[in-house]
Amino acid sequence: MAEALHIVCPHCQAVNRLPETRLVEHPKCGSCTRLLFVGEPVELTAATFAKHRDRNDIPLLIDCWAPWCGPCQAMAPAFTEAARQLEPRLRLAKVNTESEPQLGAQLNIRSIPTLVLYRRGKEIARQSGVVSTAQLVRWVRGLLG
Repeated sequence: MAEALHIVCPHCQAVNRLPETRLVEHPKCGSCTRLLFVGEPVELTAATFAKHRDRNDIPLLIDCWAPWCGPCQAMAPAFTEAARQLEPRLRLAKVNTESEPQLGAQLNIRSIPTLVLYRRGKEIARQSGVVSTAQLVRWVRGLLG
């Protein structure tokens, strides 16, 4: 029997339970029936961050950014492409530190863009600065095995 994983829906925030083997079968949320993985980063807010960090049984990679930040804008397409490559084994999300300053402070963000990787609710790595899709994917895979 496959291990059951908890996956937070990026649309309605419901926690779904599904066998690990079903991750690659384009699973849908049991509450809102939308796809659990859409190949794009999820926008997180102060209201949704903790649930995604603590309740997902897959790792969570957050890009902390701001709309006025040129390097953040330059890295955005690479982060989106990484979501296409790394899902469904990893949830990619974005935190706009301009609209969510308290969350940026809680995450101790000192410069942007900053990537923060969580596993089972705990921060396991962080990296600041612009990275390419290949660098980002290699970094994450190196950390997660």
